[in-house]
Amino acid sequence: MLLKMRHSRLNCAQLRCSWLLFTAILVLCFSAVISATNDIDRFALLAFKVEITNDPFGRLNSWNDSTDFCRWYGVTCNRQHHRVTVLDLHSQGLSGSISPHIGNLSFLRKLWLQNNSFSLEIPTQIGQLHHLQMLYLSNNSLTGEISKNISACLNLVFLHLEYNQLVGGIPAELGSLSNLQFVNFAANQLTGSIPSSIGNLSSLEAIYCYQNGLSGIIPQSLGHLNKLKVLTLASNRLSGTIPPTIFNLSSLTEIDIRANQIRGNLPEDIGFTLPNLQVLIIASNQFAGSIPLSISNATNLTHLDLGGNELVGKVPSLANLHNLLKVTLYTNYLGTGGFDANELSFLCSLTNATNLMILVMQGNRFGGTLPACIGNFSSTFIALRLGQNLISGEIPREIGNLVSLQGLRMDDNLISGPIPSDLGKLSHLAKLILSNNNLSGIIPPSLQNLQMLLFLNLSNNNLSGPVIFPMVGNLIYLDLSRNHMSGVLPMEIRNLKHLDTLDVSRNILDSEIPSSLGNCDGLTVLRLQDNLFHGPIPQSISSLRSIEELDLSVNNFYGEIPQFLEKFQFLEKLNLSYNHFEGMLPTEGVFGNVSATFVAGNEKLCGGMPVFELPKCVSQNSKSRGRVHKLKLTIAIVFGLLGITLVVTFLHLRWLKQRRNEPISSSLNDSLFNLSYGTLLKATDGFSSTNLIGVGSFGSVYKGLLQENGNVIAVKVLNLTRHGALKSFKAECEALKSIKHRNLLKVLTACSGVDYKGDEFKALVYEFMINGNLEEWLHPNPAPNVADGHSKKLSLLQRINISIDVAFALDYLHNQCESPIIHCDLKPSNVLLDADMVGHVGDFGLTKIVLESMSDTRANMSSVGLKGTIGYTAPEYANGSPVSREGDVYSYGILLLEMFTGLSPTSDMFRDNLSLHNYVDKALPLQAKEITDPVLFHEGESHNSSQDLPRERNCILQECLETVYHIGLACSVEEPRRRMSIDKVATQLHSIKKKLSAASLLG
Repeated sequence: MLLKMRHSRLNCAQLRCSWLLFTAILVLCFSAVISATNDIDRFALLAFKVEITNDPFGRLNSWNDSTDFCRWYGVTCNRQHHRVTVLDLHSQGLSGSISPHIGNLSFLRKLWLQNNSFSLEIPTQIGQLHHLQMLYLSNNSLTGEISKNISACLNLVFLHLEYNQLVGGIPAELGSLSNLQFVNFAANQLTGSIPSSIGNLSSLEAIYCYQNGLSGIIPQSLGHLNKLKVLTLASNRLSGTIPPTIFNLSSLTEIDIRANQIRGNLPEDIGFTLPNLQVLIIASNQFAGSIPLSISNATNLTHLDLGGNELVGKVPSLANLHNLLKVTLYTNYLGTGGFDANELSFLCSLTNATNLMILVMQGNRFGGTLPACIGNFSSTFIALRLGQNLISGEIPREIGNLVSLQGLRMDDNLISGPIPSDLGKLSHLAKLILSNNNLSGIIPPSLQNLQMLLFLNLSNNNLSGPVIFPMVGNLIYLDLSRNHMSGVLPMEIRNLKHLDTLDVSRNILDSEIPSSLGNCDGLTVLRLQDNLFHGPIPQSISSLRSIEELDLSVNNFYGEIPQFLEKFQFLEKLNLSYNHFEGMLPTEGVFGNVSATFVAGNEKLCGGMPVFELPKCVSQNSKSRGRVHKLKLTIAIVFGLLGITLVVTFLHLRWLKQRRNEPISSSLNDSLFNLSYGTLLKATDGFSSTNLIGVGSFGSVYKGLLQENGNVIAVKVLNLTRHGALKSFKAECEALKSIKHRNLLKVLTACSGVDYKGDEFKALVYEFMINGNLEEWLHPNPAPNVADGHSKKLSLLQRINISIDVAFALDYLHNQCESPIIHCDLKPSNVLLDADMVGHVGDFGLTKIVLESMSDTRANMSSVGLKGTIGYTAPEYANGSPVSREGDVYSYGILLLEMFTGLSPTSDMFRDNLSLHNYVDKALPLQAKEITDPVLFHEGESHNSSQDLPRERNCILQECLETVYHIGLACSVEEPRRRMSIDKVATQLHSIKKKLSAASLLG
């Protein structure tokens, strides 16, 4: 029994030893497995380190065998398995590529490598990370395509690849990532369409794909994403419409699809179906229709950006949108062009938005006056942009209450009255643009308080008085051009040390250039032309070494052109024309570039490049020798004068004797030839009716052929029996003797004498305009025997060009002649067309040369009776008002409307208080196409090259036509002071031409 017990104890001991041995072996084996597995993570990390080419902060220095890898910088392991779960190296400035061994970190849940400089492709081995929840590779330089293998990371919640250089399409396989909540592919170079499989991502809350090259339509399947809050597809090439189902995703808080080609209308119930919407940005697309009234029910809106579309109509009340921060409506067709005087009343509803910061409305048809309630905008309001509309009236003084305002733009409107002094209260104002309006009065001295001002543009108004600007501060841009500013350029200009552009051209400033201007050594543009500046160019200007454009033309500067201008290495344009400079013209620097240097009208200049055709300079030795002969020359001149006097006396007596029998021709402007009555008789075949090409108020116009040289001329023979004909002749001679412009009909000579019957004969001889006058083209003769009648159709380009030509001609007469010249009879028959269809304004028989005072730009003379032609004459002339620039502008406005509607203002359809002006005004904006000469739309369709082109071309064409009509209406308003200035007309028509050219609508 005892033996058995001992044997039993022995077996237990053996069993216990065997168990311990088994356990030890098992532990050793398990430890070996763990060690081997951990080595995989360690080796993977070391392989990752090998691919790093730059580690500016030395973050990976700790990655070595002396330290457990779980304690390496950026590495986090779990406690249970001692495996890597997080690799966070974001924003460390690392360069290199991402090692494929990253796929061996099989327990990895978070990979944060954003904000570095990783390059090359995303390794496909990332698809092996089945536990991965967060993948952040944004803001690197990764290339190649998005790997389809990422779709194997089924636990992925956040996928951020934005701001790289990835190409190709969005893999459709990503639709299998059912846990994905946020996807960001923004700012890459992705192409192709958005795969419809994205609609399978039932957990998706945010899609960011902006700034790529994605095309096609927005898939309908996105409307299935019931948890979607953010949809950002801006700056792609997407087209089509927004699927209606998306507007039913009540969870949406942000929609940003700006800068695409998406069309359609906003749903009428958008404010009800998207109650949580905070951001709605559809700018720069092709949306049409009106702004839904229900938008006011989206009470959480903070950003409403509808700019750059084709929206029409009125802006509804936004009174319920208390959270608005930014509203942009720019470049649409909103408003009625002033037809509704209260169309800006919606601005008052924005006073409820207590945190409103930005309001952008430029480039629309808003008219009427600005309500004073804008002064009640929020205390945080910083930007107001109302430019390029038809807003009239005065600037409300309440705008001075916007104490935080930094930017104010009201340019290109019809705003009148003074600049309110309350603007001087806007101490944070950095940009003030009021150009191209009808502002009058002085620049308020309070603007000197705006020490934060960087940009000041008050150009093309009717401002007068002294030049005023902030005397200290950071002003960069100062434009006061095209006003009536007088006095001097203040010495305080020296305080504007940051000034880049100074433009005070086309004023009446009368002083020398202040030497203190040299302190503005950062100037790149200096325009002083068309003033009364005098004196030499000061030496201090040599400090302006950054200057790129310098225009001193049309002033009274004198002295020698300083040599330091040769050393201005950045100078690209130098205009010294029409001054009194003398001496040698330099030849180095800008003076060696004949296309960049202008010196015409300086009669005492010499030398320079041969292309300037200036006389050679006389050396000092030659001048000395000249003095020696001075006495001899004086004596010779005295005797020469005596001889000339005798000869002139003899010729004068002979001229008096022959005048009774021989008609005399006198030329204008030193014409190159004289034509007698006999010559004109032969040239016109005895003033034959077959050569009659026109009959005017005071005479007839004949086509003539000069036998001596074969030149074709036009001869206007005055009917001296008609009352006022002689006065007309004298007026036209007086006007034409001192003017010269490419868009004015050139007179060759004037003939004054007697005809073969002994009757008084007076005629004007012009260049012959082979294409007749504008009247013949706008209203061609329907007679069947006119062989070319069918071809007399003006194209869009021709109409635009002719309208610009006439505007240039009027601008020259009104603003660039020594004394303003008022045409008084502008109409289509007085616009002649040469072989190139260039317009030339003619028939100056009713012209008035105006003597102006400093304080009155209107004519100080009046004449009895109607001035001009019925239908084109300004209405104030009927009341005996004096002739004025504004009267010509009215005629131009009617002419412009006639050119594009094809309707004459004297048409039978205009009766019972209906005029051409009212007809066009009532038609805009909805019926612009209906009132336009159909020829223009037929022309637009004739150039189509694809099925999509006609609609696009007609949209652009209609937009430009509407702008032309608005110009015509603005020129022909009844109140003279509200009419556009003619130079502004020319500028806007040029802009229209550029837009049409860009759209290939001008052939």
